[in-house]
Amino acid sequence: MVVADTVLAIIAHPDDEVLGAGGTLARHAASGDQVQLLFLADGTGSRGKDQRAVAQRTKAARSAASALGACEPTFLQFPDNRLDRIDLLDIIKAIEPIVEKVAPDTLYTHHAGDLNIDHVICHRAVLTVCRPMFRSSVRRIYGMEIPSSTEWGSPDAANAFVPTRFVDITATAGAKRQALEAYAEEMRPFPHPRSFEAIEALAAWRGASAGLKAAEAFTVIRDIEC
Repeated sequence: MVVADTVLAIIAHPDDEVLGAGGTLARHAASGDQVQLLFLADGTGSRGKDQRAVAQRTKAARSAASALGACEPTFLQFPDNRLDRIDLLDIIKAIEPIVEKVAPDTLYTHHAGDLNIDHVICHRAVLTVCRPMFRSSVRRIYGMEIPSSTEWGSPDAANAFVPTRFVDITATAGAKRQALEAYAEEMRPFPHPRSFEAIEALAAWRGASAGLKAAEAFTVIRDIEC
């Protein structure tokens, strides 16, 4: 008997979860895993704490979660692109009780070498919270790539995104597209990397790299076999 996992994606902004792992999260949900989403920042960008913009992004995130088969998301609503102005310990303390409550087996978060500062801090906070302590529920942590952030980071080899895990999303590409459509205001026209065409091309390329029709790629940050 296969026991379902609890999956938690801790990401900086609403839309990152779909851009980086939408097909994979939908696959988890379709297989019976419980999928939880935690957003650190409100994702409003240059609009600042515009309450209408925050409400619109929150509504979009809920629609996207429904399309993926995920549970109701959790929003911490730290200021967008300003996580570097908040003490890292405060971010860690905000994440800790949620990880403890959800008790995930598998966790998805950002790649450490992204250009976006919120992504970098999210990665650091997650790894601090999920230190491999005795009785920790977290057995697997994977790093995702975010188009228009990961590939724009420093070309330094130490920061490069070099995936070693490829997930077939051929069957869930439609769910990912539907979730992306919930964030239509955040999408851009081709050839921007955050366009529908570019994201589908990336899935085709990651798939072809692993002998699949469509895939999402991840770095393996931790994988504990019990």
